[in-house]
Amino acid sequence: MAISELQVQTALKEIIDPNTHKDFISSKSARNIKVDGNNVSLDIVLSYPAKSVMEDIKKQVSDKLKGIAGIGSVAVDISSKIVSHSVQKGVKLVPGVKNVIAVASGKGGVGKSTTAVNLALALAAEGASVGILDADIYGPSQPTMLGIEGRPESKDGKSLEPMEGHGIQSMSIGYLIDVETPMVWRGPMVTQALEQLLNDTKWRDLDYLVVDLPPGTGDIQLTLAQRVPVTGAVIVTTPQDIALLDARKGLKMFEKVGIPIVGIVENMSIHICSKCGNEEHIFGEGGGAKMCKDYDVEFLGALPLDIQIREQTDSGKPTVVANPESRISEIYREIARRVAVKIGEQSVDHSNKFPNIVIQNS
Repeated sequence: MAISELQVQTALKEIIDPNTHKDFISSKSARNIKVDGNNVSLDIVLSYPAKSVMEDIKKQVSDKLKGIAGIGSVAVDISSKIVSHSVQKGVKLVPGVKNVIAVASGKGGVGKSTTAVNLALALAAEGASVGILDADIYGPSQPTMLGIEGRPESKDGKSLEPMEGHGIQSMSIGYLIDVETPMVWRGPMVTQALEQLLNDTKWRDLDYLVVDLPPGTGDIQLTLAQRVPVTGAVIVTTPQDIALLDARKGLKMFEKVGIPIVGIVENMSIHICSKCGNEEHIFGEGGGAKMCKDYDVEFLGALPLDIQIREQTDSGKPTVVANPESRISEIYREIARRVAVKIGEQSVDHSNKFPNIVIQNS
């Protein structure tokens, strides 16, 4: 008796994607289901990059389908397709960039920039095309963290070519000024500089552009949030009460300008002694999870207070590339997949599908 497509769909409804927590039919990931007698072939198209778990998903689907009585061969092709998602109303997308992810914090010193660069590198490790924009004009740190030296080229005298390091594109005011030169600029100049760095850089087909925003929630941050086309925001905090107070302000700022909150990352969550292995919550415990519950947003993950994270980032080789098999890198990749999944669940941007209407006198 031949296998029916309904049998295949029924089986796929019983499989839950470990990343989206949805079955492959309701998420519309299962496509091109073909039944030839007892042989079945189909495509699983993920809305997020998942290079490190694709084989697991493929095995999960294949094993389930092979459990159908009388089935013959099973061919499953796994791929990812990243599309552009909607941003704030009235803000245009950046050419060459599908999605912009803002990484922010209410205060400095919580490891926001370290989280931003490792998030970008983790998304790239999962198979996405990624860039990072260092939006901290006063204290740019991404050139050091990525180990990139030199100045960007301008082939046409108008735009800048992004710098590259560890497989991702980047741009920062730090590439254009001397290391010891202070940026003694007022707010409007900083805003203009950031817009130029964003829009005058020739980003090349990015699935995600991670924007490392400066700390705080003042006029500059609010202006940036209104002018940069942000798909979603990630808030970085520590469990410390004072950091959480400021993180809440950052979250409310994005809510006011209509930017979805992707979730919260708790940095420096726990310290593990390198000599005795004793675990200690130096900055408090459970603050990030409580904040997520209060504002109904997702807790993306917790990162330890580990000297290697600091040493590797300072050396220009952040943890995800310095030690890709470590547990910390695994946490960064888990966070990256959750961020990508949350972005993928948002409404799709259709602006590029509508033709431009040009009126001419004939």
